[in-house]
Amino acid sequence: MTAAVWGGVLGGTAAVGLALVVARVLVLRRPQLEARVLPYVRDLTTSYPGHSSAPDAPRSALVALLAPLLRSAADVVERVLGGAPSVRRRLSRAGLDQTLHDFRVEQVLWGLTGFALTAAYGVLSAVANPGNPLPLVLLCAAGFGSGVLARDQHLTAQVRKRERAIVAEFPTIAELLALAVAAGEGPVSALDRVVRRSQGALSTDLGAVLARIRTGEPVADAFDRLAATTGVPIVARFAHGVAVAVERGTPLTEVLHAQAGDVREAGRRELIEQASRREILMMVPVVFIVLPVTVLFAFWPGLIGLSLTAP
Repeated sequence: MTAAVWGGVLGGTAAVGLALVVARVLVLRRPQLEARVLPYVRDLTTSYPGHSSAPDAPRSALVALLAPLLRSAADVVERVLGGAPSVRRRLSRAGLDQTLHDFRVEQVLWGLTGFALTAAYGVLSAVANPGNPLPLVLLCAAGFGSGVLARDQHLTAQVRKRERAIVAEFPTIAELLALAVAAGEGPVSALDRVVRRSQGALSTDLGAVLARIRTGEPVADAFDRLAATTGVPIVARFAHGVAVAVERGTPLTEVLHAQAGDVREAGRRELIEQASRREILMMVPVVFIVLPVTVLFAFWPGLIGLSLTAP
């Protein structure tokens, strides 16, 4: 075969491959039938024939192939680490819609990432300096363990971030509830109005409380459950105050205003405490940057003058 024939074959192959890629991209960009139909039948049940209720169905052959291995590895991590109640509580406090098993699978994936990074470093080190492979094996095991523990620490950081957001949102939410109650609305209707007109972590938690109330749970019990599950003491006191006010019929407006004021005052005190703790850190740029530059500008011209006038 001549070079022209080979060029034609390669060009045709490239054209067919490009056409397949374009066709696949067009298919992926096309809205699916569920996305076009379900918004109009949202109130209907989804248990119709042919509907798959599994939310985590594998989307590719690779995922389907690796899913059993990941599940087995997640079970091993669960048996080694334990602490399932603590993880479930932190998942709930972080507002993550995940099960314990899903979190363990994520820990395995993070561990595999750490293992891959350390293994790459080990291979490069072994190529450059061949020697005893035992330290590299231990390094890879440490990389896997570090990835698993890093996912756990990241979950703790997510919990803290969400709780800080809840504390920041609480005064506004409490004031809105107090205004709605003072306007003549009941606690449930005021809660519904505030949840519908606000967004954030605290609004999500209050929306879950409202959903439980609408399913028939007593208002006091719903707020007591919020107080028991939340990790923010301010929200726990708020939930207990609302539950007591609903049970005993005490005025709710004054309680909400007082709690909002307490949170704002606590925020001011925390800012003052942070400023006092970081007073030394604020002196670092002054002592090590501003002061040396000032001394240099003050004495450098004199030094230059002395060097010029010296015999």
